[in-house]
Amino acid sequence: MNCLVITGASAGIGLATARRFLAAGFRVVNISRRPCPAQGVVQLTADLGDPASVTAIRASLDAAVTGATRLVVIHNAARMLSDTAAFTDDAALRAVFEVNLVAPNTLNGFLLPHMRTANAQSGSAILYVGSTLSEKAVPGSFSYVTSKHALIGMMRATCQDLAGTGIHTACICPGFTDTEMLRDHVPSEAMGAISAMSAFGRLIDSEEIAATLSWAADSPVINGAVIHANLGQVER
Repeated sequence: MNCLVITGASAGIGLATARRFLAAGFRVVNISRRPCPAQGVVQLTADLGDPASVTAIRASLDAAVTGATRLVVIHNAARMLSDTAAFTDDAALRAVFEVNLVAPNTLNGFLLPHMRTANAQSGSAILYVGSTLSEKAVPGSFSYVTSKHALIGMMRATCQDLAGTGIHTACICPGFTDTEMLRDHVPSEAMGAISAMSAFGRLIDSEEIAATLSWAADSPVINGAVIHANLGQVER
């Protein structure tokens, strides 16, 4: 049985990815507060910002992936605030880190024992969804930028620590993708300027990132790589 565990598949990139893996015959398990609307997805409801909530689903998660001969984990969920280095409340920073960094670490701890029981050539993978802002910064996204930079470090450490296990990892960094998160963070009047920042003059579709994640899951040669999926960012 091929199995995908993904966080944040209730909308956007996560939903598109869940649908793509379902179509490929995977059992798909989503972890999020809101349910994934794709028919056939196993829903585990948890608040990734609350460690107790994440721990509470462990038994259900174990049951959902038991028997998987190939297990793909995609850390997709993220929290983004409008904040700055001039002043960001410590509690708000911790809240972003809980979702963007701590939850992936916790879930890796839960799932790696299942991945290690699979055949070493099974193609199991841990993929992190980063951002253009994983290797650069813009004003007004302090905690998000900081956490996404750290996510690349987590991926690279994952690669080194899992050497020899047959499990591969990568960080896929989307550019400006047409999602709820982007539209919540960017004023509608600025969306044209944001679209013009890609070499194709448009926003990325969630399905394009889903296709990139599917390819990454099938490609152990990219183990430890940072893949920028941004249509060619125009730097001005």
